[in-house]
Amino acid sequence: MKHIIILGDGMADHAVAKLGGKTLLQYANTPYMDLLAKKGRTGRLMTIPEGFQPGSEVANTAILGYDLNDVYEGRGPLEAASIGYEMLPEDMAMRCNIITLQDGRIITHNGGNLSTEDGDILVKYLDEHLGNDAVQFITGIQYRHLLIIRRGSKHVECAPPHDYPSHEWRPLLVKSEAGWEGVREPIVDFDGNPTGEMRMTGQETADLLNDLILRSQQLLTEHPYNVGKATANERQANSIWPWGGGYRPKMKTIIQRYPQVKSGSVISAVDLIRGIGKYAGLDVIKVPGATGLSNTNYEGKAEAAIDALRKQDFVFLHLEASDEAGHDGDLSLKLRTIEYLDHRIVEPIYNMVNSWDEAVCIAVLPDHPTPVEVRTHVKEPVPFLIWHPGIEADSVDCYDEVACVSGSYGMLHLEEFMDTLMKID
Repeated sequence: MKHIIILGDGMADHAVAKLGGKTLLQYANTPYMDLLAKKGRTGRLMTIPEGFQPGSEVANTAILGYDLNDVYEGRGPLEAASIGYEMLPEDMAMRCNIITLQDGRIITHNGGNLSTEDGDILVKYLDEHLGNDAVQFITGIQYRHLLIIRRGSKHVECAPPHDYPSHEWRPLLVKSEAGWEGVREPIVDFDGNPTGEMRMTGQETADLLNDLILRSQQLLTEHPYNVGKATANERQANSIWPWGGGYRPKMKTIIQRYPQVKSGSVISAVDLIRGIGKYAGLDVIKVPGATGLSNTNYEGKAEAAIDALRKQDFVFLHLEASDEAGHDGDLSLKLRTIEYLDHRIVEPIYNMVNSWDEAVCIAVLPDHPTPVEVRTHVKEPVPFLIWHPGIEADSVDCYDEVACVSGSYGMLHLEEFMDTLMKID
């Protein structure tokens, strides 16, 4: 049996008074997710381990069956893998957002929905003025870019900007982890052998990063792109914000971990997810017009997933739009993204694979909730459904956060989801 996971990033939510006390999944028109829930089995999944923040890099890695305590190195190395940067042993890679600051506060984590083309111009400008032998800025996608600190320490505390909308930014500047302020860590190669070099201390790394943040603000404010934005009274992309740093992770591939998977692909517009997929040994499929927003090429992603399933055993199909709408606090947009996922992704995939001779197992779930009234990720269970031809249905007849509490899978934790899915063969 083949398997596909359809993941609506941040799709889960809380009850909203404006919706009559319903969650967005309860309120939205989702006939195909409801159909699969009725014909299949459901449950809930805790995707965030103890001691970890509810980031997408954590949740998606856990959903794919990995123990975060063994493989987690932060978001930066995953972004590096996705864009094709081969990390060196001395590298510390960080996700580098270009964000919007105004009146001393973080207004948005995405630089006013910065395009990839404009982001590339700004990143190259930053690298020209701030890059050196120890610092390199590398273009990613939209507002999501990569910062390499050579000999940098990962033992720093950084505030993910999407977790702090409307917060004052100065108290959120980078700090050394307690106990690492003056500690130098030996650099080892990818086989674990010491290279003879040492990393910066945690405090030295934090000081360097904060200096880059402050200098970037002056540079970006003076750039013609932001001068034009200011003149038009639009949001500026006027500061970098590095976070999620780490060294190159050591991960077994999904093929090594689950022998029934001989080949597989990941489909996403987000560097982070592509990076997880690359380390997991999956082919990375890039769909033209995939943006990570509500204007993404849904039909192209569905077609790419179907084509991949014809040739491979496993597909991880990721849709980012609901998460972005949640971070923006946009209730109507998030509802639309949920409905888009249902009738532009789930419907065509189900209708196609349901006609095949070879059975395909479909799973649908979010990675974490991103409630529109909270505007950040929360550490709560998410609802999931699993359907395949011949599955014995449970009593749940619709797909949402409340209905799935009664699902026959009960409450799963972390890698239990992938283990359960891979037993369906």
